[in-house]
Amino acid sequence: MSPRIERPNMAVYGVPAGLEGALPWSWAEERLAACRNFWVATVDPAGAPHAMPVWGVWMAEPEVFFFSCAPSSLKARNLATNPQVVVAIESTTECVSLEGVATSLGSGLAADGYIAAYVAKYEPNPDLAEAMVGFVGSHAMYVVRPRKAFGIIETE
Repeated sequence: MSPRIERPNMAVYGVPAGLEGALPWSWAEERLAACRNFWVATVDPAGAPHAMPVWGVWMAEPEVFFFSCAPSSLKARNLATNPQVVVAIESTTECVSLEGVATSLGSGLAADGYIAAYVAKYEPNPDLAEAMVGFVGSHAMYVVRPRKAFGIIETE
């Protein structure tokens, strides 16, 4: 199921409140699939925000974002206590921002398809791909199911 598409509350900037003319979900998916670097924002138990860039893969079926990080990273520690997350692409002129919940994946078959997509995207050299499979599989792995999406084009 696609996330709910809403307009940001930006009436003072001339952004209408209604959804007429809103960007379609397909526009967001194209940018999510093409993006190399993403921002992941989490919150620690005290409410302090934390944002860091990550590599990740948008999977159109079943509409999830996959990424991994060191199990000891602040992202992983934050997600262990609060799975609410924001994922945004690197572009600020054609921005896609997703709000959702990150689910931790274990090793094995559940993660294999995600890891394969990740390695295909980031390691074109087949001689190095196996090492990357092991590296990603040894880290904390997450699937984010978006609940809400924002898309903004900043052009004249």
